[in-house]
Amino acid sequence: MSYIAIPIPNLPGKQDIEIEVTINGQKQALHYRVELFYWGDCTVPTFDRVDCIRQHLAQYDRDWTLYYIGSPTDEFVPVTFVKKEDLVKQKQLMTMS
Repeated sequence: MSYIAIPIPNLPGKQDIEIEVTINGQKQALHYRVELFYWGDCTVPTFDRVDCIRQHLAQYDRDWTLYYIGSPTDEFVPVTFVKKEDLVKQKQLMTMS
């Protein structure tokens, strides 16, 4: 799979991102969400940040699936999600080539 990187500023809260792409004449709409998970928001205090991320992901909206975990800072970790239906479309397009 090829990649195109689009920088997204770190703003508080959810960032819903809609991208419409045309590849070889075929249009496709993609829906992403970037969310900052703050370490202080963990429901069970832990020193293991992986457990903290697991807690956040376990409670997340089931219409979205994990796409990418960004570089953590001392305060938060940015996490990118993609709509589950869009991920299925992407996989179908990859198998057609």
